[in-house]
Amino acid sequence: MSDFTWKRAVIKVGSALIAPDGLQVSAKYLLPIARFITESRAAGKEVIVVSSGSVAAGRGRVAVNHTASIAEKQAMAAIGQTQMMSNWQRFFDCPCAQVLLTAGDLRDRTRYVNIKNTLRELLNHQALPIVNENDTVAVAELKVGDNDNLGAYTALVAQADTLIICSDIDGLFTADPRQDPSATLIPNVDSISPAIYALAGGAGTAMGTGGMRTKIEAADKCTQSGIQTLIVNGRNGEVFDRLLKGNNPGTLFSAQQSSQKARALWLTHTLASKGSIQVDAGATRAIVCKGASLLPSGITHVNGKFCAGDAVEIKSGTQTIAKGLVLYDAKDLHKIKGQKSQQIATLLGFAGSEVVIHRDDMVLLDKPHG
Repeated sequence: MSDFTWKRAVIKVGSALIAPDGLQVSAKYLLPIARFITESRAAGKEVIVVSSGSVAAGRGRVAVNHTASIAEKQAMAAIGQTQMMSNWQRFFDCPCAQVLLTAGDLRDRTRYVNIKNTLRELLNHQALPIVNENDTVAVAELKVGDNDNLGAYTALVAQADTLIICSDIDGLFTADPRQDPSATLIPNVDSISPAIYALAGGAGTAMGTGGMRTKIEAADKCTQSGIQTLIVNGRNGEVFDRLLKGNNPGTLFSAQQSSQKARALWLTHTLASKGSIQVDAGATRAIVCKGASLLPSGITHVNGKFCAGDAVEIKSGTQTIAKGLVLYDAKDLHKIKGQKSQQIATLLGFAGSEVVIHRDDMVLLDKPHG
């Protein structure tokens, strides 16, 4: 029995669990999941839900006697979104926050950064983010396509350390357990090889678009970025009791490196710097010694032309001490450098972030001499 520890998790819950009959939302399988989320939050952990089910929830309200068209499915999604959210909200005392995404949102750097900042603030305010693909407007080229991979993308943008995929089977087996009674559960996967992909079958249910292959694809994306991924049976309430005890009740795909190390490598080596920010001695100490975010008050000079979401270097004297994702355009930083965060709205005409680079989006490169 493997240990299972985490601090920030994305939990993907599919249509077969939210709307088992395919026509309306239900509490049938969600009560144990909701209790797991509540007790995890009470223990100081952070949770984000990726929820399917909007189309299924609205299907009973849009009468069609043929294969539904794209417009009809989008109408179902629009009607079903409110039902799906109200179904989740009734389980929690904290506010549930709806976050609707398309693949286009995840591909665009500025929108990607905005999504990350929104999720961060929702968690800071003790809300439960509930993410879903925006099926009311997304067309084929803008769709992620399945919520297993949407769960992976959400885990990446949220900087989670764990993705939990709630399926309708116990995890990854040596063969399809519904066809081969000798199939056995694989509790741990250290690396995802072609042999692991070969174990994946087709879609498991009529309502879901993701089968085991999309779950392995999601695990592959996450583990390569330092995010462990767990596939469990969401229909078995005992699974969540075991999770609360720190046990692995399904198949755990091990992270290939720590998420912190993966992100540091990505920031350091993959993203090209678009400019630099010079900081004073006080900001240098706060960043290097206290692990603080960069505030506008500590900035003395801004160099280069860059946009919000770009990578920039942070310099102290002639040394580059850090690198991070900036939350303001260069032209706006010129206006607020050296100023208090409370003055940002007055100086720019809009209320932006209080910090210029958040500590979560920063990696230290070198300690200043002297």
